[in-house]
Amino acid sequence: MIEVLFLLLPVAAASGWWLARREMRSRIDGVTPTHPDFLRGLNYLLEEQPDKAIDTFLKLAEVDGETAETHLALGSLFRRRGEVDRAIRIHQNLVERRNLSPDLRGFALFELGQDFMRAGLLDRAEGLFSELVELGLHRQRALQALRDIYQQERDWTKCLEVAEQLKPFAEHSMTVEIAQYHCELAEDARRKGDSAAAHLQLRLAQEADARCVRAVMLEGYMALEARDPQRAIRLFRRVADRGAAHIPEILPALIESMRQLGDSDILGQLETLACHHPSPPLVLNLSELVARSRGVEAALDLLADYLERYADLAALERLLDLQARQLADGASVQRRLRVAHAVAHQLLMRQPVYQCEKCGFQARTLHWHCPSCKCWGTVAPVLPEPIPVEPEPFKPEPF
Repeated sequence: MIEVLFLLLPVAAASGWWLARREMRSRIDGVTPTHPDFLRGLNYLLEEQPDKAIDTFLKLAEVDGETAETHLALGSLFRRRGEVDRAIRIHQNLVERRNLSPDLRGFALFELGQDFMRAGLLDRAEGLFSELVELGLHRQRALQALRDIYQQERDWTKCLEVAEQLKPFAEHSMTVEIAQYHCELAEDARRKGDSAAAHLQLRLAQEADARCVRAVMLEGYMALEARDPQRAIRLFRRVADRGAAHIPEILPALIESMRQLGDSDILGQLETLACHHPSPPLVLNLSELVARSRGVEAALDLLADYLERYADLAALERLLDLQARQLADGASVQRRLRVAHAVAHQLLMRQPVYQCEKCGFQARTLHWHCPSCKCWGTVAPVLPEPIPVEPEPFKPEPF
């Protein structure tokens, strides 16, 4: 209840300011009006009756160019508090007034559209934002709101249309978003089995953004599905050349491409890849292959060498697991290793696998569209921190 009182205090202050201004004008004209409604509204606040206070203040303030801002602020406060019905009532009351300027009416329409979005009435919000775009009022914000709606509805074609209209207003280039919309359309076509449409969308994505890693990855997956492992490997290597961040996503498909091609040196190629772009999944897969072909001791050495350079919990868990299996004797030592392995595994399950580079959102699955900041292509795998190499202690030469 106290929160409601704090919410209504600015409204009461604004109404009091408006009344004082009206009273000053009346005094100039020789008339001193009384306004019992204002005192009644304050009394409702003190008696903790916010609903009656709201109704009183709404009736008290006549809606014109001087008081519309107060109503807009009140509606916005209610929406932020989650009281969307009240916000809708206030903003609808504003929109229906004929004495508002076009700019203020446009502002009220936009706020009402925001209310409908918050209430989940996306079709009604879309209608209001489209009306604003046609009227040329608050065009940029209305287009951004329409894009948010179409992204929620996964209508990527309309997203592309709005993105093109937003280009003149955007503070940054829209190429990343446009490329991602084409990738989404390519994913849809791929699921439907329409490879021609999917390839077209991926080509458009790369034309929009030559650095779009997702488009290259999808091309590689489609090449693998089409039984063209040589082309798939070439595409996946292009992804790897752009850094270790995307290797975890392509690694299973890359290994499968090598197997389809009949490559007998998968281990050697992965070792070369790990030398240039070390990443946790790559090292784990490599340690498994090394254990099979060269023995557990070789795999343990590989993991130890890697952990000397990177603080990687997944690699530590694998090392403890292999070491515990390696110990045939010494039940007490094996038990301690099992306990350490269980602790490392538990900590690993709590560790995020992906993180947004812009807002810090963390997840265990890849999101091309960040659920938190709504940016595209900013979520990437979390890579281990390099362990700083300590300098060797200074040893003075003897005289």
